Amino acid sequence: MTDILALAAENLISPIILSFALGMFAALARSDLSIPEAVAKGMSIYLLFAIGFKGGAGVAAHGIDGKLLGALLAGLVLSFLIPFVAFALLRVLTRMETVDAAAVAAHYGSISIVTFVTATSVLQGRGIDAEGYMVAVAAIMEAPAILSALWLVARTGRSAGMDGDLWREILLNGSIVLLVGSFLIGLATGEDGLARIESFIVSPFQGVLCLFLLDMGLVAGRGLRSARGALGLGAVGFGLLMPPIGAAFGLIAALILGLSTGGAALLMTLAASASYIAVPAAMRVALPEANPSIYLTLSLGVTFPFNITVGIPLYVTVATMTVGG
Repeated sequence: MTDILALAAENLISPIILSFALGMFAALARSDLSIPEAVAKGMSIYLLFAIGFKGGAGVAAHGIDGKLLGALLAGLVLSFLIPFVAFALLRVLTRMETVDAAAVAAHYGSISIVTFVTATSVLQGRGIDAEGYMVAVAAIMEAPAILSALWLVARTGRSAGMDGDLWREILLNGSIVLLVGSFLIGLATGEDGLARIESFIVSPFQGVLCLFLLDMGLVAGRGLRSARGALGLGAVGFGLLMPPIGAAFGLIAALILGLSTGGAALLMTLAASASYIAVPAAMRVALPEANPSIYLTLSLGVTFPFNITVGIPLYVTVATMTVGG
């Protein structure tokens, strides 16, 4: 417990977390601080490209083997199964309609790439290495949860269309295309390619992440302010309880796979995070009757801040104590 509190305190005073806190404070205080949408979009493109490229270069150095394939399979299974756990917990804690509960569950089966990026930065700051292919696991965990949510709705007799627009949204979502594409570029060019652009995607990374999390704090704070009254205590409790539950499933999978301490911490983080980019876009197409103020506020306004400030230190500490390192 002391280790968890120490790492949490260390994480809370890092530039990354303080930048997020500044953004949330500014939004809740109704400051006119803002980051232009085009700038925020540019930063997200940079972060996705950098993490994907570095992951691909890491796999090129590591080589494709059974452990990588096992990790990809584990990511698929986790993303598909976690929504069912989330849906059941929502049924216990809230009185959400089936469609809203299924939409929320989809968010928690998918992943937050920014939470993943933050976790990689925390690990790097502590000198803990992780398997480079974890970024591929992150990419593969984006979509299966959407299918689980549609099944949960369809079994009640409601329509949950799997038309061409939805498949396009799932398979060609910009964040997925960029993440997978940059991963493949890194895989093809390897460590030599990484050395050529290291000054662009390694050195500025932490600074860009700080500014991006400042913007995320602004978005999260505004979401909490505008969605006041949309969430009950049960829903908020779900947003805080579900991340550790998902992380526990991630830890079990990491132990089965024999991942390193860093790999285990990242898989726990992925399983604990909630999407606020890819899944909301898919839900607008597949379940338009679901309430965005519920699923977006839970994923971005409750779970994201929890994971950034408390969750990641917890997952890193548990991974260190369980796996070693």
